[in-house]
Amino acid sequence: MKHRFIIIGMDDSRSPFFPPEALAQIREGKVFSGGMRHKEIVGNLLPAGTEWISITVPLDRVFARYEEIFARFEEAAADEPIIVFASGDPLFFGFANTIKRRLPEADILLYPAFNSLQTLAHRLVIPYDDMRTVSLTGRPWQEFDRALIEHAPKIGVLTDRQHTPATIAGRMLEYGYSHYLLYIGEHLGNPQKERIRRMTPQEAVAGDFEHPNCLLLDSHPGQHCTDSVPGSAQAPEIPSRPFGIPDEKFAHLDGRARMITKAPIRLLTLQALELNRRRVFWDIGFCTGSVSIEARLQFPHLTVISFEIRPEGEELMDTNSRRFGAPGITTVIGDFLKTDTAPFARPDAVFIGGHGGHLEEMTEKVKQVLQPGGCIVFNSVSAESKEAFRRGIEQSGMVLHPSTRIALNEYNPIEIMKATLS
Repeated sequence: MKHRFIIIGMDDSRSPFFPPEALAQIREGKVFSGGMRHKEIVGNLLPAGTEWISITVPLDRVFARYEEIFARFEEAAADEPIIVFASGDPLFFGFANTIKRRLPEADILLYPAFNSLQTLAHRLVIPYDDMRTVSLTGRPWQEFDRALIEHAPKIGVLTDRQHTPATIAGRMLEYGYSHYLLYIGEHLGNPQKERIRRMTPQEAVAGDFEHPNCLLLDSHPGQHCTDSVPGSAQAPEIPSRPFGIPDEKFAHLDGRARMITKAPIRLLTLQALELNRRRVFWDIGFCTGSVSIEARLQFPHLTVISFEIRPEGEELMDTNSRRFGAPGITTVIGDFLKTDTAPFARPDAVFIGGHGGHLEEMTEKVKQVLQPGGCIVFNSVSAESKEAFRRGIEQSGMVLHPSTRIALNEYNPIEIMKATLS
């Protein structure tokens, strides 16, 4: 069955501009699709007697309707397309990408418009060739958090009704990223409703915003922007991003400063884990959260999932991750050996920081979910724990690598041990 789509991008204008070729396609069309907002705008352009398929979740139902339409066209020997209206550039986090994923052999003809972030940059006269673009439309915080941690100078953000400018500003403040100014564009392209405002995160968190909207976050507003947008003055100084957080800066378990993976050991541990080429990192027995937080800051692309048996660990991770600006760490409290790990992404790197005397059982459980080529790293402080890790790795059929032995000041020597799953 042949799948033909014509996808036409548009803005929020009540009288959208379409190229003459696109208008000719609309006049000849028989089946149209798009959101309800799109139908309200283009309804008067559609030929009489045409069909409309609304794009709503679940999308399985939408694509089932598409299949029905194409089957009908095939039966009638009609080489007809479905004409889809989409916002902005349909290839920019847009519906054309969805069609390509679901129907990779589909024949697609595109008539793109400016996407909303381009339009916002045009209104502000801000160059956007260096803008990091992030979509929070039906997506998690991961890529937005990454852009913050990496201190991207300009971040363009697509929003939805859950990830609003206010909730985005709240997350920025929660983790100490208050140095950006927010440029918020609402109803871009609609002459009657379009509004652009400049705010600090402190102002935006209490703001009321109409949907649709998008944001441009700028950490150097004086360098890029005209003064034509109402709002506040310069943003604060950009915070530093340490390489190796000093141990004394962390909040500690019951004030016990010794119960932490010390900074030099922490960095050597991250090196052994090779996190630069990993995707999902599990930290088992995180205590203060120092390894998880250091990993998140140094390798912001990672999905970090952290386990701790002590209930007070949750507050410690909460305190320390906010103190050092490390959003996005998933904290799991409870006995790891009794925890159902099925809901979590499978790791390709695991650090065992605490084992409660059950090291062999832990390595076996980790091995069951570890991705091929993944690794486990364990810092041994005694001959007994070294032997227990060796036995666990041997029983699991993994490969034990040569270890690194290091001593810091008056502390006992530590052996950084590593095993991989072939």
